[in-house]
Amino acid sequence: MRVFIGCVAVLALACGVSAGGQAKIDGKLLIGKWEPVPAADKKEKASPMVIEFQTGGKMILIAGEAGKELKAEGKYELKADQLSVELKLGDKEIKETLVIVSLTADQLVTKEGDKKPETLKRKK
Repeated sequence: MRVFIGCVAVLALACGVSAGGQAKIDGKLLIGKWEPVPAADKKEKASPMVIEFQTGGKMILIAGEAGKELKAEGKYELKADQLSVELKLGDKEIKETLVIVSLTADQLVTKEGDKKPETLKRKK
């Protein structure tokens, strides 16, 4: 259960929860596998995590070490810079509205309120 809560926290931080954006984001760039870029000021090594956005609005989050992985499946919808996410893990359901600050072929940057931006890089 602690792993699940940690994954939800990392997803929220990685993708940023906010309201009310206007920028148009190219949804085709979102498709693929993404992993968090560790913050330079953090000394702890984060647990591995991959977020995969698939065509058709499906997504998968996989976190943890091989053999002890936690997998959550769900769906997403992109409107302007707002990314609505619904994940399901067992009988738990998580719904978030995320704001995308910038999205390129290799980098996804998000921000939650006045906190530091969080960055994900495309997994190769």
